[in-house]
Amino acid sequence: MAKTNSEQRNAYIITGPTSGIGLHTALEVAQHGTVVLVGRDVGRLEDVRKAIARRGQLAVPVVCDLSDLKSVWRAAAEIRALQLPITGLINNAGIVEMRATKNAQGWDTTFATDHLGPFALTDALIPYLPDGASVVFVCSGVEDPERKPAVVAGFRGGRYISADASARGEWKPGGSVRQGLDAYATSKQCTLATAMAFARKTPRLRFNAVEPGFNPATNLGREANVLVRFLLRHVLSLLAPFIKYWSTPTRAARVITNAVLNASGTTGVYYDERGRPMLGSVLSRDLAFQDRVVAETRALLSTIPVQRVA
Repeated sequence: MAKTNSEQRNAYIITGPTSGIGLHTALEVAQHGTVVLVGRDVGRLEDVRKAIARRGQLAVPVVCDLSDLKSVWRAAAEIRALQLPITGLINNAGIVEMRATKNAQGWDTTFATDHLGPFALTDALIPYLPDGASVVFVCSGVEDPERKPAVVAGFRGGRYISADASARGEWKPGGSVRQGLDAYATSKQCTLATAMAFARKTPRLRFNAVEPGFNPATNLGREANVLVRFLLRHVLSLLAPFIKYWSTPTRAARVITNAVLNASGTTGVYYDERGRPMLGSVLSRDLAFQDRVVAETRALLSTIPVQRVA
C-alpha cells in the first residue's frame, strides 16, 4: 500500500538495528518513514542503510555505543542536528553477558547498555520530540521473579538495590547462580519502570514497552558455546512460533512497529510477544519504585562530566 506524503515525512529512531529483532524492526519501520539507525559498528550500519535504500526507502546511520554515556550524548546531539521530524523512538539495543565487564565509565556494561544508555538517549531527546510522538522500550519478562519460564531459564527477577549499586555490579542476594543474569533482569526491570514513569510524567508523549518473547535466533546468546548457539539458531528457532512466550524476530518486529506507530494513541502499556497488554512484576508496577529508579538514574548520570551539545 502506498504511503501518504505526511507518513513518508515521519522519522523513527531505532537502537541496535544491525541484527536480530532490531534489524527486522528497522526494515519494517522503514516502510513508514525515514529510519535513524543507531549502533556501534559503522560498517554494519552502512549495510543496513544500503538494504533499506535498495527498497526505495531512507535511512541515516548514527554511530553510538550505548554502554558509553558520553557516546550516547554525542549521538543525541547528532540526531537533533539532523532536524528530521522524529515521531518515534525505539530503544531496542540490549546485551546479556555471561561474565561481568565494565564500560568506559567503569560501570557494569550490561546495566549501562540495557538501562542507562536508553534512559540517557530518551531523556536527551524528549524536549525535541513533538507532541504525540511515541517512545517504545524493548523490555523482558525475566525481570519478573514470578514468571515461570524465566525461573526455569535460571533468572530470579530484578535484584535492584539502587542505581549506584547496579552500576557497580551489585545486586540483592538470592539471585541467579549464573553470572550476568541478575544484571540483565535488573536492567530490564529498571527500563520497564522507566517507561511507566515517563508515561505518567510526560503525558504529551506516548511511552510504551514491549516484551518481544524469547527469540532463540537473535544474538543475545552470542557468548554461549558453539553447540548452544547452533541449537538456538537452527533448531529451537524453528519451534519458536509454536511455543508459548517464544517468538521470532519477524513477529517481534511487527509488534514493536505497531507499538511505535501507535495508531490508538495509548501510553503506559506493556505489550507481550503477540501485542497484547500484559503486566510486569509487582515491583515494576509500584509507582514509588518507578519514581525512585528514574530519580536515582538521573542522579547517577549527572555524575558524568560531559559537555552536552545543545
